Amino acid sequence: MSLPREQLKRTLSGRKRFDRLSYLVFLSSTSVGIVVLCTLLIDVLINGIGWLNWDFLTNYPSRRPANAGIKSAFFGTIWMITLTAPIAFVLGVGTAIYLEEYAKKNWFTRFIQVNISNLAGVPSIVFGILGLTLFVRGMGLGRSILAGAFTMALLILPIIVVASQEALKSIPQELRHASYALGGTKWQTIRRIVLPAALPGILTGNILALSRAIGETAPLIMIGALTFVAFTPSSPLDQFTVMPIQIFNWISRPQEDFQYVAAAGIIVLLAMLLTMNALAIYLRNKFQHKF
Repeated sequence: MSLPREQLKRTLSGRKRFDRLSYLVFLSSTSVGIVVLCTLLIDVLINGIGWLNWDFLTNYPSRRPANAGIKSAFFGTIWMITLTAPIAFVLGVGTAIYLEEYAKKNWFTRFIQVNISNLAGVPSIVFGILGLTLFVRGMGLGRSILAGAFTMALLILPIIVVASQEALKSIPQELRHASYALGGTKWQTIRRIVLPAALPGILTGNILALSRAIGETAPLIMIGALTFVAFTPSSPLDQFTVMPIQIFNWISRPQEDFQYVAAAGIIVLLAMLLTMNALAIYLRNKFQHKF
C-alpha cells in the first residue's frame, strides 16, 4: 500500500533534516579536534622553534636552560625503538600467523583472541608494573634499555597482532588454494605467497604501533628509567632515558625557560613520529597488491 503524497513528503523532509543535522554534528566534532590540534602545534612551534639549534641536539641535559640538550634522550629513544621493533615484530607476527593459519577455530583460540583484544585497551601503566616485576626484578635486567624494550614490546604487542591478523585475513583464499594445487606445503604457502602479499598491512601496523611506543612515558617511568642522563648508552644493558621522560622533566621544572626547551623537544619528537608515519605510508604504497 503506497503512502499518501503529503505523508511521503513529510517523511522525506524529516529524513533530510536529520541528515543535515547529522552532517553538522559530525563536522563540528571533527572541527573541534582539528582546531585543538592546530592550536597546540602552533603554540609548540612558537615557543620551541627559537631554541631548536645544533647545540640543543648535541648537548646533554643541563640545569641551565641555555645549555640544555636532548642528545642522551634522543639516543636512548633510538636504542629503545631499535630493540623494541624486532622483539615486537617476531612475537606479534608469529602470534598472528598461528591464530590465522594454524590454530583451529575453537573456544581456546576465541579465548586467546578476546584476551588479546582486551589487552589493547589496558592502561600503559599496567604494562609498566608487569615489566618491573618480570624483567627488572624477575630476570634481573635492572633499569636497562633491554628491560624497557621488552616492556614496550608487550605494550604494543596486541596492536601488532590484531593488525597482522587483519592483513592475513585480507589475502584471498584462492591464492592459498593455488599454491596447494601446485604441491606447496602450508609453510611454503605462508612464506612465499601469504606473507609477501600481507606485508604492506603488517608493516604499516608495526610502524604505527612503534609510533605509539615512542611517545609512551608511564611504563618506562615505572621500570625506573632515569630523568637526568649525561651520557649516551653503549649497550642494551646500560641505563637510559627517552625523549618523553626528558620533556616531562623539563616541563616540571620551575624556571620558565625550561618550558621553551620542552617545546623544542616536542618538535623533535613530532618530527620523529611524522617520519615513522611517512615511512609506513611509503611501505604500504610500495608493496601494495590488488587482488
